[in-house]
Amino acid sequence: MNVWQRLLIGSGICLLALMPAVNALGATVSGRSSTEIEWFDTGGGETAVPAYQYLLLNVRDLGVEGLDFKGYGRLSGDLNDEIDADSRLYYAYLEKKGIFGDLDAKLGRQFLSTTAGASLMDGLHLDWRNLGPVGVKVFGGGDVSFYEGYNAKDLIDGVEVYGRFFESLDLSVSYLQRWEESELANELFGLDVEYDFRKMLTLSSETQFNYLSNAVSYFTFGADYHRDPDWSLRAEYLYSLPVFSSTSIYSVFAVDEYQEALAELSVRLAPGLRSFARYTHEFYQEVDDANVIEAGIEKIRTERLSGYLTATYRADDEGQDLYGFKGRAAWLFCKYLQAGVGVHVDVLERRIEDTDETTSSRIWVDATTYINKKVNVEAKLERTESDLWDDYYRGRVRLNILF
Repeated sequence: MNVWQRLLIGSGICLLALMPAVNALGATVSGRSSTEIEWFDTGGGETAVPAYQYLLLNVRDLGVEGLDFKGYGRLSGDLNDEIDADSRLYYAYLEKKGIFGDLDAKLGRQFLSTTAGASLMDGLHLDWRNLGPVGVKVFGGGDVSFYEGYNAKDLIDGVEVYGRFFESLDLSVSYLQRWEESELANELFGLDVEYDFRKMLTLSSETQFNYLSNAVSYFTFGADYHRDPDWSLRAEYLYSLPVFSSTSIYSVFAVDEYQEALAELSVRLAPGLRSFARYTHEFYQEVDDANVIEAGIEKIRTERLSGYLTATYRADDEGQDLYGFKGRAAWLFCKYLQAGVGVHVDVLERRIEDTDETTSSRIWVDATTYINKKVNVEAKLERTESDLWDDYYRGRVRLNILF
């Protein structure tokens, strides 16, 4: 466990223990504790039993009005020592709004996202709003990676300038650079544009430019027509080119670009009931293009019933077609119990010499017991089967406590 994880868990324990003192300072504490036990079969035929203890913690007005603490992380491990169930610190930072006028600050582990790039950072983030027609964000610190080594030489920094113009045009320009072992790994620029035409048509675009490779690495352009609240029509174009660190061997190899064009119609059939139909054309350089058709219906629970049903069909000229469906239905039996059942089925057909069909499926049942407004227990039992692997079961029980 690293120092930030110790900080989050230790802070949570201390703040809960000192709740009366915290309240005396005028601070308010809220959050969620989740205790989860899971079990499933590994590829080697053994049974893994990972256990997780999650803690979400929010403290407002921590001794000073406007000074807040926000944290979320987990302690974990496998009771059977079959898999690496590592502990994680997702974020833990102090936030102060209005330090000097419209200057806000965050200090600690935090997720940052710009069109130039995104990362989990241990550092300082400053946001100076209302500098004339624009605002400026500046950030810098350690670039966190859960799956690779992370040390003091892995750094990230950047800046973003943003603003709203003519009451309907949002613009932002961003810059980000990453350092690995004191070497410049990435240098990226970003441009984000969004225009709302009379609250019925939204046009948006994002562009990311990789300066080290002198190429556009990401571009989107979309239009969303939503004049009628009962239906909307969306179209989008996407271009993507992989971005590798300059220190990686993959940065010297040629990579294929990917493009797709999408159109989607969404219709509200009734309160809490929505349907959609989506068509996507996938463009590839080395293999044939593909057409993907998806359609579905979703029911948000307004009384007792909730669920969804979607179907997908993907076809290409090389004969690797994929089709399947996903569905789930849940029923609120009373204010203390909700139960549901779900299924996902995918079928891949390969036509090279003879037709080869591979089917995989997941079927599960789940239930949530609401003990009171702040305590509930979730449980799920799932059976997975495919043509390549034997069937196996996976289960999970989770206790959630709100405070």
